[in-house]
Amino acid sequence: MAQSRFIVCGGCGFEVEAWSDGNPYYRDERGHKRYAYHPDHANFARCIGNDEPHLCMACGAEVKIDSLKRVTSCQKCKGGPLVPLWNLEGNSCPRCREGHYRIDKERRAVS
Repeated sequence: MAQSRFIVCGGCGFEVEAWSDGNPYYRDERGHKRYAYHPDHANFARCIGNDEPHLCMACGAEVKIDSLKRVTSCQKCKGGPLVPLWNLEGNSCPRCREGHYRIDKERRAVS
């Protein structure tokens, strides 16, 4: 079972939704990356990697980092650091540079 959380900047209100399981994927017969989410248990069992969403703390871009690759910088600005969306709470906002992220405890989802 996967959970989501909404994480909101206390300064500018920018928010992201993060899922506990990221974006698990497998390769189809042609070698193309295919995502499998709950409750698709048959394909979920085939997963070999995860494209985990991160936020670039330099430019504010949301980027997916493949768990099978060693990516340490943002694909957009070539900077960083990169923070997983799931662990964003408490970090300062790269968009307004004033607020900090908090989890909105009123909103969440389960899949």
